[in-house]
Amino acid sequence: MESLSPWALLGNTLLVTLAAYLVGSLSFAIIVSRLMGLNDPRTFGSKNPGATNVLRSGSKAAAVVTLLLDGAKGWLPVFAVQRWGAPYGLEATAMALVGLAAFIGHVFPVFFRFQGGKGVATAAGVVLATDPWLALAVGASWLIITYFSRYVSLASVVAAIFAPVYYLFGDGVAWRADNGIALALAIMSGLLVWRHAANLGRLMNGTESRLGAKAKTEG
Repeated sequence: MESLSPWALLGNTLLVTLAAYLVGSLSFAIIVSRLMGLNDPRTFGSKNPGATNVLRSGSKAAAVVTLLLDGAKGWLPVFAVQRWGAPYGLEATAMALVGLAAFIGHVFPVFFRFQGGKGVATAAGVVLATDPWLALAVGASWLIITYFSRYVSLASVVAAIFAPVYYLFGDGVAWRADNGIALALAIMSGLLVWRHAANLGRLMNGTESRLGAKAKTEG
């Protein structure tokens, strides 16, 4: 196959990155709530447009659908590049960019005044598409921290921090050839920690809600 020019490769990369951002900008917490006749999740509870806050509407079905769709919009762009990107010169770098773009779209959605959710489900979708074994390791970390601490927010932050570390050292080396993916994971990790700043503050002063307890302000 004839190699692509640098300009064609750049154009393809920018196009799929923009598409991933627009997909990520679909705030399913708001969309699903509207379609199911529920209150806007930005108007109650934590005011966070995410599955946890949708659950506070009283509809478990809406929360599950939101969770799955938020995860899918992180998974789909990365999977699409893996599956169909090679003929267009889209490989590891493009995977990193589309995964990061989908996540940023969720956190700063252009369709909803750049006021989005925390991004845990979308980041999980990106990780799953990037490497199922990585997803297993990160998921196991989340479950262990949740089980012993009963703090979902703490588990989410710890799992986010571990994700790029697991990726870099997963094959026994300190720096992989496709390190752009590790960088994208690190940026997502930093944004996830930042989005959980209020939760971390409540953890430090002992007011954060535990799993199984009646939620107060966390979303």
